[in-house]
This record gives sequence, structure tokens and C-alpha cells, in this order.
Amino acid sequence: MAGYEFLKLERRGAVAWLTLDRAQRRNALTHGMMLELEDAFGRVRGDADCRVLVLRGAGGHFCAGGDLDAMAAMPPKPSNGAHDPLVPAYRQFGNALLALDALPQATISVVEGSAVGAGFGMACCSDVVILHASARFGVPEPKVGFIPSQIIPFLVRRLGEGPVRDLAITGRVIDAAEAHRLGVGRYLCATAEEVEATLGGLLDDILKMEPQALAVAKRLVLSCATSDDRAVLDDAAESLVGLLRSPQAAEGIRHFMAKTNPSWVKDRT
Repeated sequence: MAGYEFLKLERRGAVAWLTLDRAQRRNALTHGMMLELEDAFGRVRGDADCRVLVLRGAGGHFCAGGDLDAMAAMPPKPSNGAHDPLVPAYRQFGNALLALDALPQATISVVEGSAVGAGFGMACCSDVVILHASARFGVPEPKVGFIPSQIIPFLVRRLGEGPVRDLAITGRVIDAAEAHRLGVGRYLCATAEEVEATLGGLLDDILKMEPQALAVAKRLVLSCATSDDRAVLDDAAESLVGLLRSPQAAEGIRHFMAKTNPSWVKDRT
């Protein structure tokens, strides 16, 4: 798949593997990396043969937020009253997170080491999060004099307002066990071997799902955060009838009754 400067994106079988690849900086984000992420999520969305995206970081860390060196080298604010050009530049990462959050494919984040700021946000935009015991989460930006800008709504949806308020006003970094308790991730693994076994089992489960039904179910779950209950229920009823009238549902029911696999079941490789 596409070549990037700061990312590695490849597809093996029906699974796309996206690796943040600035290990020397614990995969901290520059603006160029944010642009690459938005592009990569768009490419995954448009890949009809991709069923799952696995997101992880190189070198034992997921993502250590924004790169402070890049942030410190800010150009001066325009003196002529023009709109500050850095505002849309930083707002762009919100678009990248929205793109990740809304992917029709299943998404899995494998989190090791640092996952603060932007890394925390990407984890909270994933359907499933696997936590290695080394994982650490937080929003320590106010300690340095700024804020965790674009990740806030995604953290609140995943954890709830109370825990995010606590983290935002204390700046504390939580370990994998507390992140698991708060619901950042459902799978807590003590070793790298356990991480890989858990990931393999999840991929096996997801690749049994009919892709369109998975995408519709995911879309309906996400819509509950922004739509009226009646609108969600109306949409769900229309979607159910549409899926039941599809040849995939007929095939799925027939194979379920026969205890055989329908055509969409794939191996990981």
C-alpha cells in the first residue's frame, strides 16, 4: 500500500496493519505525521478488501502525544490581524480522529508504553483496545502550559466526563490496570506473547463477521452519541430490513443452520 515517511501501512489478507514509525521519538506526532494519518485512514476506508485495521506503534510505545520540539518551534502570530494559520493546522488532527472513529471496518489498537495526548485519543477512537502491561495513558499537557485539544470528545465518550475531568485537572498518568478498569481497553495482557495471542483471537472472530452487517452495527452504535433515540431506532429498523433482504443474510442463515462457513469468513493471512 502507500508509502509514508512516518508510518508503515500494509495489508496482509483482509487485515491492514498501520504502524506509527518514529520510534526514536516514541512515535510523537508532527503535523506531517498527522496529515499522513488522515490520508492512511482514508485509504483504509476506500479499500474494499480490507476488513480490519490494526493500529500500533514501533519501538515499544504507541504514541507519546505531540512532538514538543515541533510545537516549540512555532512561527509568530500574524501581526496584521489575519487568522492564525496554526489553528486549522492543529484542527486537522481532529479530522484524522473523526476519520478513524468512523471507519466502516473494525479497528483494533494495540497499546504498549506511552499513549498520552494524541495516542490516548487514537486509542479511544478504536473499536477494540488491547493493553500491554506497560501501557500508560494521560493528558499531561496542562503541566506544560497547553491543552489536549482535539482528543477531548473521544476521551469523554469512552471514559465518561468524570474520569476525564480528573485526568485533565491533575495531569496524572495512569497505568494499564487503571486504564482497563476505566474502560479504555477490554483486554489487559501481561506479556507480548499474550498480546499477540489476544490479537490473533480477535482477528479470527472479526473475520467471521459479514462486512456490511458489521459496518452498519458499528455506525448505529456510534450514532447513539449524537442522535435522538427514536432516530437511531428508526434507522436500525430500516437497516435490519435492508440487510435481511440481502443475499448475504440468506447465505448466512443457511450456513448457520448447516453449521458451515459462509463465503465471507476469512483466514488472517
